[in-house]
Amino acid sequence: MSFPLFLARRFYTSRSTVGRRRSSAPAVLVATLGVAVGLAVMLVSVAVAKGFQQEVRGKVAGFGSHIEVLDMASFSSPEDFPITATPAFLDTLRGLPDVTHVQRVSQKMGILKTDEHFATVCLKGVDSEYNAAFMRSCLVEGEWPQYNDSTAASDIVISARLAAQLGLKAGSRVYAYFFETTVKMRRFTVRGIYQTNLSQYDQLFVIADLATVNRLNGWSADQCSEVEMLTADYDHIEACIPSISAALSRHTDPAKAQVAALSIKQDPRTQSTLQWIDLLDFDVAVILVLMVLVAGFTMISGLLILILERVGTIGVLKAVGATNAQLRHAFLWLAVMIIGRGLALGNAIGLGLIAVQHFWAPLRLDPSSYYVDRVPVMLSPWWWLALNVGTLALTVGALLLPSFAVSRVQPARAIRFE
Repeated sequence: MSFPLFLARRFYTSRSTVGRRRSSAPAVLVATLGVAVGLAVMLVSVAVAKGFQQEVRGKVAGFGSHIEVLDMASFSSPEDFPITATPAFLDTLRGLPDVTHVQRVSQKMGILKTDEHFATVCLKGVDSEYNAAFMRSCLVEGEWPQYNDSTAASDIVISARLAAQLGLKAGSRVYAYFFETTVKMRRFTVRGIYQTNLSQYDQLFVIADLATVNRLNGWSADQCSEVEMLTADYDHIEACIPSISAALSRHTDPAKAQVAALSIKQDPRTQSTLQWIDLLDFDVAVILVLMVLVAGFTMISGLLILILERVGTIGVLKAVGATNAQLRHAFLWLAVMIIGRGLALGNAIGLGLIAVQHFWAPLRLDPSSYYVDRVPVMLSPWWWLALNVGTLALTVGALLLPSFAVSRVQPARAIRFE
C-alpha cells in the first residue's frame, strides 16, 4: 500500500473513531450529503427524462412508424394522392439495411354517427401485415380484429375518447358516412377500443380494414395512402433515409405520384411532440451541471476544513520527510473515500426512488397533458455508470487546486502552533 493511501485511511478511520469528535464532522457530513443528494437528483432526472422519451417515442412510432413513404401532396388530402405499392416494391423496401418492418396504410375521412351524436374521423386501413403489437397493448376493451388481405371486413377499432363521445362499446354497431360526389354509407361493428393518450390520434383515428378503405377511395388493391416502415434503432432513423430515397429514385409510380421518404422527426404531424420531448435533454443537462457544482463546492469546503484541522499533523509529517505531493495525494484519497460514501448513499436514494416509481408508480400524471398517466422511469446501466464515474471524476478534479493548500503549511510554524 502506498504511503498517501495509508495516510488517507488513517485520517478516515480516525475521523470516525468513537469519542473523538472533531470540528470537521459537520462539514464532512454536509459534503457527503451534497454528493449523495446531487447523485440521487441526477439519477432520478435522467431516469424520468429517458423514460418520457422512450414512452412517447414508442407511442408515436407504435401508432405510426419511423419512416413514411408517401406523396408529399397527401398532407392536404390523403385520400386524393395514392401511391402504388406493388409486392415487388414492398420487397425492395424490406431488403434495405436496418429496415425491420414494412406495411401499407390507407386513409379516408368520414363521419361516425349514432342516433344522438356524431364525430369526424379518419379511417386508417390496415391489413394482416400490420404490426399490431403496440395497438394490442393499448386495447382497453374488446379485441383486435383479424383482417383478411382479400376480403373487406366491417370490424373497426376506435379510441376510448370517441367511444365515450358517441356512447359506443365493444360489439356496438355504428354508421359511417363519406362525402364525395355522392354520399356513401357503411355500417361497422366496433370490435375493440384503444387508448394511447395521444390526443392527436385518439380524437381522430379509427382503425379499419385496408380493403374496405381502398374500396371507399376507389383504389386498386396495390394502392395505398402511404407505406410505413420501422427501423432497428430510433436514433439511426435519419441514416436510413438516403438508402430509401435511392430505392425510390429507381421506382416509377404508375399513378405518377411524387413519392418521397419522410421520417417521423420531419413529419409535421409528429414533429412538435418529438421536439418537445427532445427538449428534456437540455433540462437534464442543466440539472447535471448544477448538481455537479453543488457536490464540487461542498467537497471543496469540506477538504479545506480537513486540511486546516490537521495543520499540526501536516507539519509533523513534513518534518519527518513527507513531501507536498504525498500529502496532497493523501488528502485527495481521503476526499475519494468521502465521495465514495456519498455516492453509495446517493445510489441507494436515487435507485430506490426509481424502483418505487417503476413498480408501484405513486406519482401519477394527467394523460391529456403529458401523454402518459404516470411518471415513466428508465435508467440504463451505461447511464448509471456514466453518472457515478462522471461525478467522482469531476468532483475529485475540482479538489486538485484546493489540495495545494497543503504546500503552504510550514513545518516549524505548524508544530509550534500545535
